[in-house]
Amino acid sequence: MRFLLDAEQTAFARSLDALLTAADTPAVVRSWGAGDPAAGRALWSRLADAGVFALAVPEAYEGLGRRPVELAVAFVELGRHAVPGPLAETVAAAVLLTGPGPAKRFLPGLAAGRTIATVALPGGGPYVLDTDASDMELTVTGTGSAAETGTGTGSAGAELRVTQASGSPPASRVRRSLDAARRLSLPRAGGELLDAGPQVAAGAAEALRWARLTTAAQALGVGLALLDRTVAYVKRRSQFGVPVGSFQAVRHRLADAKIALEFARPLLFGAALSMDPADIAAAKVTACEAAYATARTALQLHGAIGYTAEYDLSLWLTRARALRSAWGGPGECRAAVLGTDALSGGARRCS
Repeated sequence: MRFLLDAEQTAFARSLDALLTAADTPAVVRSWGAGDPAAGRALWSRLADAGVFALAVPEAYEGLGRRPVELAVAFVELGRHAVPGPLAETVAAAVLLTGPGPAKRFLPGLAAGRTIATVALPGGGPYVLDTDASDMELTVTGTGSAAETGTGTGSAGAELRVTQASGSPPASRVRRSLDAARRLSLPRAGGELLDAGPQVAAGAAEALRWARLTTAAQALGVGLALLDRTVAYVKRRSQFGVPVGSFQAVRHRLADAKIALEFARPLLFGAALSMDPADIAAAKVTACEAAYATARTALQLHGAIGYTAEYDLSLWLTRARALRSAWGGPGECRAAVLGTDALSGGARRCS
């Protein structure tokens, strides 16, 4: 089965690529990682103007309707350019806000890029991402295994709470990820109660699916960027009087990376069409493993310069590793494909 983007989707991807190429995203990533989100928020606003976040928001709340395929297209480009911030988390937040009151209150801001959100879901690991740069933090508790199994039959004690930004969290709460642009914190306790009941568990399960889908799309984009940069590097660098890329061993490594990434692409868009939890888990593990393998190839072919912090390649190398375990590591996603997610303990997000 072949999945081909139509002309409108292709044009959307090209427009985002042009926008992000002009934005000097490596500089944005570095300033975000240093705790200065100003450039990142400006870029966030431009992405919102392009309609990226509106793709996760129903039309009734100033969005474009939930369109997972177009969202996957966008997130591949965000991954290719290593855009920082709680991207998948903001999408998950938009999906999570299903009640009429919270939806009317928060979704227009998310669609327009005025609000950056991060979320803490059961089974999502002990940390939340970028609370210091987010405007609100959503927390779901008491769903039992519902969010993890995707059944949506959670306990009646499930609660959705929101904490509005009130300055940066205490330094003791912030944990550095191996990706310097990912700042992790423990979830805030308490907060305003937005909703309670089994529908919160169902919303958490749905939010988990969208977070995994967009993470898979980002990972594919990261892998493609690593491959492009490595191909360009081995064409430039010479050894024994010829380009390194002319060696058969180098070509084989790059061909393996290319094949792995291209195998992941139809799984990603197939999952975006079906939105089946098992399809999404398969896409997530395949895209992330392909990106991680490409990162290893890129590092080997670049040599020591590859992991030098000043060299831009390191931004994608660390992102590939972080996305691999975000919203469910390889073992958890494989268990979800096999229908044993409940036994695995569900998704974990710890990088």
